[in-house]
Amino acid sequence: MAINVNDVYKSVLVVLEQQKRGVITPNEFNRIAAQSQLEIYNQYFDDLNQLLGMAQTSLAYADRMALLDEKISLFKNTSSALTKTSGTYAVPDDVHELGSVIYNDVREVQRIQQYEVYTTNASPLTAPSAHYPVYTYENKKLKLYPTTLTEDVKINYLKSPSKPIWGFKIDQNLGHYIYNSRASTDFEIHSSDQSLLIDKILGYAGVMTKDQFAMSLANNKEQQINVNDQK
Repeated sequence: MAINVNDVYKSVLVVLEQQKRGVITPNEFNRIAAQSQLEIYNQYFDDLNQLLGMAQTSLAYADRMALLDEKISLFKNTSSALTKTSGTYAVPDDVHELGSVIYNDVREVQRIQQYEVYTTNASPLTAPSAHYPVYTYENKKLKLYPTTLTEDVKINYLKSPSKPIWGFKIDQNLGHYIYNSRASTDFEIHSSDQSLLIDKILGYAGVMTKDQFAMSLANNKEQQINVNDQK
């Protein structure tokens, strides 16, 4: 389901050449590509919030929700490779949103806020135990209570997309960039968003596609209507 970074780069170069906008270097492309992918990734969650606020009765709603769930599922991950130091577990760097925390493979740990630690531990009725553990989560670090817990901890989470990289070698004779798949990292967003991705990259490169031009005209028209209404 990944989007090949070389396919995207070649598509961008073709449009730039057609528009006589010159070229975009690999380093420039990689920077813009990472930003464009991140914007699309964040849009998944904005779209999800909008859908959750709509009436959930239409077939169109079900289709959109199914596709969105498929897109977000690409980033669902599980990890037990947590580094433990003095009772604190450091989660992987790519954690975007923490889901469930599982202790000893069988118990889901309840999350509490840092300000609740004292009151939770103070009462015999609410004090955490191996059967009912709790955790706090700040700055990508988990802390389990009671602090005597020693079994493995596993987390389910949504990962951030890896930065795309168009890796290359340089032709020693002509000085051209040559694609190097071994040094490259593909896009991780859903394959259905490849056209949107290319549009975003071209937008950053100063090229307005037909869709972007139509949207710009619509926005300008709407602004003009608002101005006229205020007169």
